[in-house]
Amino acid sequence: MSPGHVQKIEIPPATSAWCPYPTLYEIDTWIWLTDLSRKYAASLDLSSVPSAEWDAIADYGLDSVWLMGVWERSPGGIAIANQNKNLVEDFRRALPDFKPEDNVGSPYCVRRYVVDEHLGGLDGLATARRELAKRGMKLILDFVPNHVAPDHPWVTEHPEYFIHGTNEDARDASGSYIEIQGCSFACGRDPYFPAWPDVLQLNAFDPGLRRAVIETISCIAQQCDGIRCDMAMLLLNVIFESTWGGRAGPHPSTEYWVDVISAIKAGNPGFIFIAEAYWDMEWELQQHGFDFCYDKKLYDRLEHSNAENTRLHLCADLAYQAKLLRFIENHDEPRAAATFTPAKERAAAIITATLPGMKLFHEGQFEGRKIKLPVFLGRRPDEPIDDDLRGFYRKLLQAVNLKTFREGQWSLCDRSGWPDNSSFQNLLAWSWAHHDERYLIVINFSDSPAQAQVQVPWADANGGKWQLSDVLSGATYERDASEIRFHGLYVGLAPWNCHFFQCLRVGNN
Repeated sequence: MSPGHVQKIEIPPATSAWCPYPTLYEIDTWIWLTDLSRKYAASLDLSSVPSAEWDAIADYGLDSVWLMGVWERSPGGIAIANQNKNLVEDFRRALPDFKPEDNVGSPYCVRRYVVDEHLGGLDGLATARRELAKRGMKLILDFVPNHVAPDHPWVTEHPEYFIHGTNEDARDASGSYIEIQGCSFACGRDPYFPAWPDVLQLNAFDPGLRRAVIETISCIAQQCDGIRCDMAMLLLNVIFESTWGGRAGPHPSTEYWVDVISAIKAGNPGFIFIAEAYWDMEWELQQHGFDFCYDKKLYDRLEHSNAENTRLHLCADLAYQAKLLRFIENHDEPRAAATFTPAKERAAAIITATLPGMKLFHEGQFEGRKIKLPVFLGRRPDEPIDDDLRGFYRKLLQAVNLKTFREGQWSLCDRSGWPDNSSFQNLLAWSWAHHDERYLIVINFSDSPAQAQVQVPWADANGGKWQLSDVLSGATYERDASEIRFHGLYVGLAPWNCHFFQCLRVGNN
């Protein structure tokens, strides 16, 4: 067993390379298998998921699946969580008939980077990866760099990997420090919130830890095609030092992520790193080697702000935007169906699905689930399926399941109005081009009607006519190409409505 206590597996044949702008589907693995076991009246794990279930995921045209929470859960973490009144209240809000055994442990309180036997163990994960690969999908797993469970083997084998306190800290700040075998360990935390009492803080400055992390991820890289790194910005030198000060020891000359990512990619060049990132650290993490970073700014603007502020966010350099991960829900955020009105959710989904970068969709999002489930829980309540919403997502994902949206050229479109009509500021517009294929997306991201002249950035757009076929609504329009090129395309949209145009030439002058 490696220092990271990770099972090793033979590397399967290489799959195709990642496309520039892939889609990702997040599944809460334990919950998903619980639901499938109920559905099929059998005890299922990753080795026995029926083919029809993998087919159903593949039918959406997704590029990859994130099996969230496959690693071994911590019995120590479960015991701590069940004594936390606030957590138990959260459990009961989400699951009114909650029982202590429903707490199966946080997937971010990792005891070992070994696939939990309840989920099928090493062989089960290997089976799931093969099933995904058969259908052209890659596999993403988790890595938690900031902390581990209090019963992780490193606690006794390598206590130097951790941030330590004094005996007085363990006595006087019991929520922030834990005493284990006479040694005081700091609980994991970020600098803006109280410590997490069920995990111990790793020392990102310790060179031995960095070597152990590289070996751990090297083993993980044999089991999947990439990792999502939890709270990745906490390991940046400047943030780690500001959080822990002198307890962390000497400031290293190199950055944690530069050391780790460069070492992993030297042996696994196609392996990707995804950063959960906040606090305006996305660009810096990209420079340290991350392939994609969370775009929480876009999510916040879609939820709380307006179209103009969203457009300003999309004015950023394309090289930066190409490495952002767009979403309107994930396991950390409220369910989209509970956050947005139905019309606004559809508009927000079209926005995220048609931007450059990686696009994340969350299991249950398509069906309209509204209950945000704490990640500790192993089952969830029944909720009605929104068939209309599921049909919308199926049509949307079919529309973007093209090379144009995975490899093409994205351009933000200017739009303008009139002296007595500024509603154009409520419209967002961009285009995609890939060889002769052209798409134009225009969204009214407001609760009022909006009109604008949309400038199409295609230098060869004049001459003849363009047929504009809306792939979502089925409507078709024919417009003069020179008029579009020199004056813009007139668009009028009702609140939250959208045009998703496939643009085809129908003749030349």
